[in-house]
Amino acid sequence: MTHSDAQGFNTRAIHAGQTPDPTTGAVIPPLYQTTTFAQDGIGKLRNGYEYGRGTNPTRDSLQTQIAALEGGKHAFSFSSGLAAEDALIRGALRPGDHIVLGNDAYGGTYRLIDRVLSQWGITNSAVDMADAAAVQAAISANNTKMVWVETPSNPMMKITDIAATAQLAHDAGALLVVDNTFASPYLQQPLTFGADVVVHSTTKYIGGHSDASGGAVVVNDDELAEKVGFVQFAVGAVSAPMEAWLTTRGLKTLGVRMDRHSSNATAIARWLQEQAEVERVYYPGLPEHPGHDLAAAQMKDFGGMISVTFTGGAEAAKKVAESTHVFTLAESLGGIESLMNYPSDMTHASVRGTELAVPENLVRLSVGIEDLEDLIGDLEQAIGALR
Repeated sequence: MTHSDAQGFNTRAIHAGQTPDPTTGAVIPPLYQTTTFAQDGIGKLRNGYEYGRGTNPTRDSLQTQIAALEGGKHAFSFSSGLAAEDALIRGALRPGDHIVLGNDAYGGTYRLIDRVLSQWGITNSAVDMADAAAVQAAISANNTKMVWVETPSNPMMKITDIAATAQLAHDAGALLVVDNTFASPYLQQPLTFGADVVVHSTTKYIGGHSDASGGAVVVNDDELAEKVGFVQFAVGAVSAPMEAWLTTRGLKTLGVRMDRHSSNATAIARWLQEQAEVERVYYPGLPEHPGHDLAAAQMKDFGGMISVTFTGGAEAAKKVAESTHVFTLAESLGGIESLMNYPSDMTHASVRGTELAVPENLVRLSVGIEDLEDLIGDLEQAIGALR
């Protein structure tokens, strides 16, 4: 091991799982772009490596790195965030089990649970995670086995009390899962607040460069880790070596990137509040945000995600989304470049018409690390076109 749990975040990000190559001394471990490994005899595996679906040194390095940064014992890397979520649910639950999730969950997560895993006998209830009484009632009424939290949530930026929700889940014998994609492990470590599982779309802030898809599951419990690991191996939705290598590279700079994402987003959120065409700004870094104090207690900073609604309705929101030049109209988030998204027709189209539907006058901003003046100038010309 090349790191200590007592070391700071950025030190662990750079050194965890990154032992120099023993053959050449290469400081950056090589990319093991191979599907299979030579054996020293039948059943005699060299350092435990046999076949790429089961193990790969590049993926192992990434898993060590992610576990170290989330404060977990075990991490598993997958081909996408949804692949990670699917492996977790099928590993931890059985047909007939029930999930309580937020009523503003990411559309892809809800689609997986409600439309795919429901065919396997998994049921669900969507509630306001900020309403402890509603969460407890939903858990009790359905003999719930898993409570699923996003904080901050996508795209309404709601903040959930992780410790309090963990207590509600544990009192009922349920697991608490926290999707930590928006915050990243640099800003928030849910396991320290009592969560049982952390999931990520590593495509987003962890990778950070919009060039590698992936997902991760992090746990402390050995028995649960064995279940997730078995599904990872048996089903095979693992991260490919190149994606794992790129994600490791990106993760090493997560701390410095998140500092810039957060400072840019805070300034932009305040600027947006001053615009007459803006109805409401959803950003936990603003004192007016209902979850501001809780976010300040759970998070190191407030992140790079902002949602904003416009007084001119859907037409205004769409016009702004299609009029920027530095902000790129695109799916996804968390890269170094700024992105603009119209969730109702894009990332959350699958929940249109349900209680998870996103307001049609809302756009979501993934604020990048460009110069702040250029970002505000771009928004100023786009919003100014509404006048």
